[in-house]
Amino acid sequence: MHKPPVAAGRPSPSESNQAEIIAAVDLGSNSFHMIVGELRHGQLAILDRIRETVRLAEGLSDSGDISPDARQRALDCLSRFGERLRDMKAGSVRAAGTSTIRRAREDSTFMVEAETALGHPIEIISGIEEARLIYNGVSHSLPPTEGFRLVMDIGGGSTELILGQAARPKALESLHLGCVSMTERFFPNGEITRAGFNKARLAAQLELRPVKAFFRDASDVEAIGTSGTIRSTEAVARELQISESGLTLDAVEQLIDKVLEVQSVSELSLQGLSDRRAQVWPGGLAILAELIRVLKIDDLQVSEGALREGLLYDLLGRLQHEDARERSVRAMESRYQVDEQQAERVTRTAADLYAQCKNKWGFSSQIAGNVLDWASRLHEIGLDISHDGYQRHGAYIAEHADMPGFPRAEQRLLAALIGGQRHRINRQGFEALPELWREAGMRLLIILRLAVLLNRSRKEVEQVPVTIDADDDSLAIHFDADWLAENPLTIADLEREQDFLRQIGYDLKVQ
Repeated sequence: MHKPPVAAGRPSPSESNQAEIIAAVDLGSNSFHMIVGELRHGQLAILDRIRETVRLAEGLSDSGDISPDARQRALDCLSRFGERLRDMKAGSVRAAGTSTIRRAREDSTFMVEAETALGHPIEIISGIEEARLIYNGVSHSLPPTEGFRLVMDIGGGSTELILGQAARPKALESLHLGCVSMTERFFPNGEITRAGFNKARLAAQLELRPVKAFFRDASDVEAIGTSGTIRSTEAVARELQISESGLTLDAVEQLIDKVLEVQSVSELSLQGLSDRRAQVWPGGLAILAELIRVLKIDDLQVSEGALREGLLYDLLGRLQHEDARERSVRAMESRYQVDEQQAERVTRTAADLYAQCKNKWGFSSQIAGNVLDWASRLHEIGLDISHDGYQRHGAYIAEHADMPGFPRAEQRLLAALIGGQRHRINRQGFEALPELWREAGMRLLIILRLAVLLNRSRKEVEQVPVTIDADDDSLAIHFDADWLAENPLTIADLEREQDFLRQIGYDLKVQ
């Protein structure tokens, strides 16, 4: 079971006197969504919501290739979203790809073309991060509570389950159950049969078996469903007067019987069910029936909030200095018993060197400084496992741990920095990064390596008295003579560092 780190203290939100347009884009397996809001005086007002059915999951092969038709549908949709964002002059945009994009081949050109069409970077988020953001969206869309909530979201390629208390998720799970994949697998060519439903429900039971006890055993829980399958199911149940509000197992069973009255998805025509949703509804219904039955839910209420709202409010939190990534880093510092004083020394030196190199090395994005800060604070997390090769242990932890708030590319960059902080530099970790981050990441690594090297004595000083001049492929470092005399081993370390940097094409001069 995946559990998020305990939240650390956070500063109070700042307020802006100027209106700002912010937006979130959710690249789902079945549909792409965009939500746009206006931020004024710290308050968010929703201006627009756009949804388009793209059916990306239908075009994904077993080898991870996206078919030309699905690819074109996605790019056309993102072009329209991008045009709308430009027209509305959106200042901050957060876009995230989910299940299907997670499974697509990373060496394809799709992501580059998608980002070009949208005009903004697209994060590939993990299933656990998707679950956290869904809970965030639901929490902001419902009245506040101090009680427990069980949130479920059936997407095109995955199903997310989150148990939380008040606004804080306590446990998160992402299951390989999606309405698109289940419909394709158990209702081939759109053929609807009782046997297909039985097999789909059995598959859902098997996927739920490892997690059901934890979610089912919680008491006094408010069950909330969200996103297309669940919202469409409630709409149909209302139209057919099966339910006035929310969903029960009996209501879903009645709807399954209703679907079985026809032989093909193409014949499905029910009030409240769009033609686009009908194409993937049977698989979604099978999943929903088993979620309600296996988790013993008496009444499932439905929320308008989902992943896109979670993205938007998470972006708002970043703008107001409530960054979930900062909470993840603080929790990891505590979990791996980081030497706070040494981490602070390295972080302070790295920040000073970064400020001196920032303009010459073209660090224009705030995230560069943020990732360097996080890597400096977490550079010794591997010591909790072993001193021998602790940088490798730390890199493994940083890359594979559940770190709420971090998209995959940022987490890999963080791991590459931690893993490359000392000894010979391995380019492999940086070659796996998006092209945009490869050179910038290498330069951040050089700064981190120097900060670690200059604080190797672990002496308590306000700041290492050093200045640095950076050029395209070289840097000159200048020392205070008295400090250098008190740290004689530093010269030997710097001479070794010159050799290491020379191997990756950088010239280090010591003056």
